[in-house]
Amino acid sequence: MSKSLNIHVEHITRVEGHGNIVVNAKNGKVEKLQWQVPEAPRFFEAMVRGRSYEDIQTIVSRICGICSITHSLASTKAVENALGLTVSEQADKVRVLMHYSEQLQSHVLHIGYLAAPDFFGVPSVVPLVAVAGDVVKAVIRLHRLANEWSDLIAGRTTHPVTLKPGGLTKIPTEKQLYQLDERLKSCGPDLNMVADAVLSVAGNIPNFERQTEYVSLKQENPPTYTFYHGDITSTDYDGTVKINDWKTVANEYVVDQSTAKWTKWNRNSYTVGALARFNNNADLLCEPAKDLAKTFGLTKGCCNPYMNTVAQLVECVHVVQASIQLIDELLTKGLKTENPQSSPKAGKASGCVEAPRGILFHEYEFDKKGNCVAADICIPTNQNHASIQEDFEKLVPEIIDEGEDAVRQKLEMLVRSYDPCISCSTHMLDVKFVK
Repeated sequence: MSKSLNIHVEHITRVEGHGNIVVNAKNGKVEKLQWQVPEAPRFFEAMVRGRSYEDIQTIVSRICGICSITHSLASTKAVENALGLTVSEQADKVRVLMHYSEQLQSHVLHIGYLAAPDFFGVPSVVPLVAVAGDVVKAVIRLHRLANEWSDLIAGRTTHPVTLKPGGLTKIPTEKQLYQLDERLKSCGPDLNMVADAVLSVAGNIPNFERQTEYVSLKQENPPTYTFYHGDITSTDYDGTVKINDWKTVANEYVVDQSTAKWTKWNRNSYTVGALARFNNNADLLCEPAKDLAKTFGLTKGCCNPYMNTVAQLVECVHVVQASIQLIDELLTKGLKTENPQSSPKAGKASGCVEAPRGILFHEYEFDKKGNCVAADICIPTNQNHASIQEDFEKLVPEIIDEGEDAVRQKLEMLVRSYDPCISCSTHMLDVKFVK
């Protein structure tokens, strides 16, 4: 088979945003190999300048329609850190419950609608219905559950309205929490059906490995498989880094082929997302999630990026179980009415949570009137761009003799495995393209 390739995938499908794949190889020698991001910058850091601290989360939640809760939480934490605001234990737990809803919502969307067609060898979720209709219905039920869960806690499915600096404008009633608890406890069969379906085609997940650094949050007190609390850690770092020092981790830089910044820490690239969280915190998963990981042969230290989707599936099981426990804690303690107050103050600080796609940083500075004078946002996907490029560079020489169609398919699958939110990552202003 010819070892010459001429691949140009413009705007890869089944991802959020626009990304291109370019491969040129002649007689087995790779001449050009690029992961390109051509999206226009979004300028959200500029949009919030001059705006009150009370308006920040409302604006930045619009960065993404999939991770709007995550952006709202990260920005609200940053505002609270800058203004010295504290949040009650009850509000904190309700926020974590809100965050879990989006983890399930986003993971199920990616697993069922975007990644599963690759595993089943069909071009989209539409023909997947004919191949695995019951599984698609289970995915839809789980997605609906997550959407309605977000509605309940955040006020609506996307762009939450219940968050405010210092707490929440509204919390669910005991009756609503009991109903949510029942629904979470009854969704096990659907999760099992999706897991069994992915397991049945797991042989179609490419066997590829590349050693890299995995970066995520780590919560040590109490030890928790965390999406919300903790400091920054990595598989290459013995210890943790405080959230306000996140720029010593991300080290953003510009490349000619991308309108999004790239990042690096201890290596030329690092990876964030479900697989990164798993590699740093797998021992803290609930037992059903650990069992599912074991079923797939997913073990701590896995460096196959295609297994990120399996790690997301494992996290779905964990967030459901963790949410059931959280609801029990809230109901046992009893719900209390709160009226959080805040006032303007000069300050600067960062906030961080784990988006479904990986660790997310927001940083804001305010004047004494509480108006924003500076902002910096670092999205998970732009932290993954360099890793995608390095995966390409290792993968293509290994599979070049499989032919152009197979190489194209595996490269597209690889990008989709990161579950990228490409348009969210484009916050660069000055990029010079050299032709």
